Amino acid sequence: MATKPSNHNLNVFKKPLALFSQSPMTGFYRDGYCRVGPEDTGSHAVAGLLTKEFLDFTASRGNNLRSIGLEPGCKWCLCTARWKEAMEAAKGKDDPVVPKVYLHATDESALNNGVTMEALKKFAAEQEAVGGGKSAPEGAAMSPNAKGGMVTETH
Repeated sequence: MATKPSNHNLNVFKKPLALFSQSPMTGFYRDGYCRVGPEDTGSHAVAGLLTKEFLDFTASRGNNLRSIGLEPGCKWCLCTARWKEAMEAAKGKDDPVVPKVYLHATDESALNNGVTMEALKKFAAEQEAVGGGKSAPEGAAMSPNAKGGMVTETH
């Protein structure tokens, strides 16, 4: 599978895309980044924190992520269209069917696939929403219950 270097992908802030998770190893290219390239027709651009409700939702649409060992609390690069479907099905901002988003690890291509910056910010992970879109400090945990490492800036 051909790949393009991760340092050429930008996040939704037009900054270098941050590493999202290496445990489980996520991303279309299984390199820990939610980067999109020409081979990724599903646009796995959205860096999201899986919930039971989202896992149920996506399984009901034919994509059972539990079958590959994912569970609530895992960080995973989601197909932009599926995240948008979940957002549209949500009954409000706090509906757990919509995975929280890590903006610094979400590929800018999500914005070209029907998702707005406003929507991403509405469902941003708490530390990104509170921090005004700044990255977590080096060595800081993303969430006490999150599985899969940290988001860090890459250059």
